[in-house]
Amino acid sequence: MGSRSMIVVSTPGKDLVYSNLAYCSASDLRQFAVAGSQSRFLALVGDVFVLSLSYPPIHFAFSPPEIFDLALLTLELEFVKKGTKEEHVDAVLLAQQIRKRYSNQVMTTGQRVTFEYHGNNYIFTVNGASVEGEDKSERGMITDDTYIVFETQSSSGIKIANQREGASSNIFKHKEFNLQSLGIGGLSAEFADIFRRAFASRVFPPHVTSKLGIKHVKGMLLYGPPGTGKTLMARQIGKMLNGKDPKIVNGPEVLSKFVGETEKNVRDLFADAEQDQRSKGDQSELHVIIFDEIDAICKSRGSTRDGTGVHDSIVNQLLTKIDGVESLNNVLLIGMTNRKDLLDEALLRPGRLEVQVEISLPDENGRLQILQIHTNKMKESSFLAPDVNLQELAARTKNYSGAELEGVVKSAVSYALNRQLNLEDLTKPVDEDNIKVTMEDFLNALHEIIPAFGASTDDLERCRLNGIVECGGRHEHIFKRTMLLAEQVKVSRGSPLVTCLLEGPSGSGKTAMSATVGIGSDFPYVKIVSAETMIGLSESTKCAQIVKVFEDAYRSPLSIIILDDIERLLEYVAIGPRFSNLISQTLLVLLKRLPPKGKKILVIGTTSELNFLDSVGLQDAFSVTYNVPTLKTEDAKKVLEQLNVFAEEDIDSAAEALNDMPIKKIYMVIEMAAQGEEGGGAEAIYSGKEKIKLMHFYDCLQDVIRY
Repeated sequence: MGSRSMIVVSTPGKDLVYSNLAYCSASDLRQFAVAGSQSRFLALVGDVFVLSLSYPPIHFAFSPPEIFDLALLTLELEFVKKGTKEEHVDAVLLAQQIRKRYSNQVMTTGQRVTFEYHGNNYIFTVNGASVEGEDKSERGMITDDTYIVFETQSSSGIKIANQREGASSNIFKHKEFNLQSLGIGGLSAEFADIFRRAFASRVFPPHVTSKLGIKHVKGMLLYGPPGTGKTLMARQIGKMLNGKDPKIVNGPEVLSKFVGETEKNVRDLFADAEQDQRSKGDQSELHVIIFDEIDAICKSRGSTRDGTGVHDSIVNQLLTKIDGVESLNNVLLIGMTNRKDLLDEALLRPGRLEVQVEISLPDENGRLQILQIHTNKMKESSFLAPDVNLQELAARTKNYSGAELEGVVKSAVSYALNRQLNLEDLTKPVDEDNIKVTMEDFLNALHEIIPAFGASTDDLERCRLNGIVECGGRHEHIFKRTMLLAEQVKVSRGSPLVTCLLEGPSGSGKTAMSATVGIGSDFPYVKIVSAETMIGLSESTKCAQIVKVFEDAYRSPLSIIILDDIERLLEYVAIGPRFSNLISQTLLVLLKRLPPKGKKILVIGTTSELNFLDSVGLQDAFSVTYNVPTLKTEDAKKVLEQLNVFAEEDIDSAAEALNDMPIKKIYMVIEMAAQGEEGGGAEAIYSGKEKIKLMHFYDCLQDVIRY
């Protein structure tokens, strides 16, 4: 059939103008009939406008392939004639009219449609179309179930009232959340808390929250140790929300050397939200502003002595925008810090950054999730060796933050890649199929990446270099009792703080026992405070360090603090200036101060000067005191049998000589005797090839006792 053209003319009746249909006479349509088509016609229309064509009794429509029913339709309203008086439009009634009038018609993004409503002529522009199962689409068909959201320009003169449908329930892009797919591991409880307190009210339509008489949360604070996922959580929250992309601001970036410029920078962050609220009111999209390192600019007012008052002005400006006379209801401010104590108190009260969620160190299950997230790709690509046990790695990394676990994975990969490189010829092709990240790579990485928060397992292991051997009934009893105290802290509701003092002669194994309790407890935070880490520090600096250890412990749900050699911490000497009263008073306060609600702490102290601690009142500050004794003959015999360094007939004689000696000194004597002048030395002794000669052992023992 040859090409034909059609002439555009006025519609037969004015009422047809607002129907969004193209009309054709039956006689003209017959010219396009195709033989045998049984009145099927083909209409070609532009890419933007998709119209149904109708004229009784002939009615056919052009529809692009795979048109789906619209779930959500966003329409911007304006008058046909500009300058029309102001009109208030009921969104619910108008949506009903549009669904009825344009039922089964296809709407395309960018399409403009004229219609009449209550005597006024309007135009709506399709700003957004979403079909079931998709976030955004180009077009879809209006049905009775289509949600319609109306938008207007502030200058249009049209005010939308009773906007109940679609707007609030569409705040999130996804109907459900898989935190691991978002790269968030071990924070499901924290996310649930954030959702309940900050977003639950926004999911419901505005008329529900207005009937409840509540206001939306305008700010939240994520705080906790560095590397635990605060920034990641905030960024993913921003990505999950529909509407404007979040503004991410690093605290120090706001500061300016020019007078008034810093305050202007803060105001500019809220300018878009203010404009949106003026034009759309309650239908404004949510504007998310993320402040990283908020403690850098929102310190307590009056705490800084820079002479400019800039920090105070920033706090005042933020308070005005969030909760002032002209406060914004379409803003969510997310602040992040690892120094909550530095923030101005006014920022933290209800109405400001009222939702405060602690992002703490992950537990074992959380660490497993994080390791799975960072190894998923290499597992899918078969680069992860079968011997890699993520569950075991999660158990061995109990003080690691999320960022440090990522560092462990990177370090392990570097070991695997390095095996494939030839340092003499870096241009040599790499065999990708042979790249395997093994369990050994991960174990090497654990020695390379040391956790900053708490103590690494390596630090605890250093306190028991000779391992743990059975030292007799008394030592076993004390160890079991101390482990029970750790269990009491973990499960008890009435014992958030338990303190225990291990006293005994120097070298009796107090520190090794404390470290073993720390390793066996599986508490997320374990820290050893010892004099060796404070060499050369002033008295006040030592106090500050001890206080910081306790403050860090208050951030973790379960903590163990080991105060090793307390007399050394107090700088005790038998003559002259006896001890540091400042450190003594600091410890007395900390040992009796209950941790914050929901936090539990076990403090284990060790000392070889019990009488001194009693004289300054420190012994009474501990809930319980255990005496860790020297080893008797039968205890020493058990140790020697486990070490297997003496001939069987010599063990009784050696054990008798070691009566009433601390375990540490016993190890020292055996080490000296193993370096015998005869035979293969220590290596032969510990491998079982040779045994320590009893006379040589006696000589070494005399040296130790004599000197």
